[in-house]
Amino acid sequence: MKPYIGVGVIGFGTVGSEVVRLLLEGIERPDFGLELKKVADFDIVTSRGVDVPKELLTMDAEEVIESEEVGIVVELIGGIEPARTYVLEAIARGKDVVTANKALLAQCGDEIFRAALEAGVDVGFEASVGGAMPIIRALREGLAGERIERLYGILNGTTNYILTRMDEDGLPFSKALREAQEAGYAEADPSLDVSGRDTLQKLVVLLRVAFGTAASPGEIFYEGIEEITPQDIEYAGEFGYKVKLLAMAKRVGEGIEARVHPTLVPRRSIIANVREEFNALELVGERVGHQLFYGKGAGGRPTARAVASDLVSLASRRLSGASTRVGELLDSSRLKLMPVEEAVMPYYFRFSAVDRPGVLAQIAEVLASEGISIASVIQKGRAEEAVPIVMMTHEAREDAVRRAVARIDKLEVVRGRTQVIRVEQL
Repeated sequence: MKPYIGVGVIGFGTVGSEVVRLLLEGIERPDFGLELKKVADFDIVTSRGVDVPKELLTMDAEEVIESEEVGIVVELIGGIEPARTYVLEAIARGKDVVTANKALLAQCGDEIFRAALEAGVDVGFEASVGGAMPIIRALREGLAGERIERLYGILNGTTNYILTRMDEDGLPFSKALREAQEAGYAEADPSLDVSGRDTLQKLVVLLRVAFGTAASPGEIFYEGIEEITPQDIEYAGEFGYKVKLLAMAKRVGEGIEARVHPTLVPRRSIIANVREEFNALELVGERVGHQLFYGKGAGGRPTARAVASDLVSLASRRLSGASTRVGELLDSSRLKLMPVEEAVMPYYFRFSAVDRPGVLAQIAEVLASEGISIASVIQKGRAEEAVPIVMMTHEAREDAVRRAVARIDKLEVVRGRTQVIRVEQL
């Protein structure tokens, strides 16, 4: 008779209920199986559309952690606390852990992986980045030993859906957001997604796996999409670009440049044509070249499938007696994060200025004084108040751009704050 590994689930929400469904339906391998032993949630009354035996349900997460029948604990409650406490307690009791919690790993990754190493257990976190896209496994197994030169991609389905609606339907941000909420792609409070923080947390996890660099979210520059307008998307199209919220990281000398922000990407690029709630990540390796991952990055079922993949992997490792692999996740890289002020790239500017002779010359003079070269300009319409002046620059340093924009915004002929969007040629 083949052995079974007991699984306990903490968190019975959208993802948790799908994981429970998979376990009850049966996750079987020829040589072993997985068996649901406990499910903990503060609400065990509300129906989730899955029939769980009452004796498996509890409101006390400690019951899951302390159960002798549970060999793997799945944490799906999100946030930092009490998730951190539960994960560390499970590790201390010699249990493997599977989590989809990118916020926890981004903030407390070193603490968790070090505790797991000392306890001789493993931590699976495929579901923390990319949902159904097997990015973590590819980096740790298929691309193990490969030197990753850079990565970039769309890691948040909510923002990509919003930007798609703004691009294809000409909707303003507020209406596109409302549509995303009605379609179930955005939360009632969408701030984590639209601010770029969700993408930032995922990038922190990827930095650890792809580059061996342990960073904290506070060390990485990020911006959200709240200030993007249909006007910007229209002008980007005239220049041959689309606007996407990108996460990116690349080796620069002895350092790593990492950032998250709205980005103009070439209209014909693969990333530009990732629509609606889909995600995509492109890796560039020294020997393997470009590797593309594409799929739904969130949602109960895709994320649950990623959790199930980790469960099978950890159970197999546990039964074989193989040693833990978490040691490779502790910071072993000498690559340090570069200040974003040192980043070099082209830029898109949209100035709002009075319509009179000499205005463009004043703006160009400031840019030139900071070493910023103009590649192309669009200026349309005439108005009594202000008109947009839209520019694309050649490559420039971030700190020079910040100085120039601060000076330009103080010019008497300029009205309002200048829109700045970074450009990547990919």
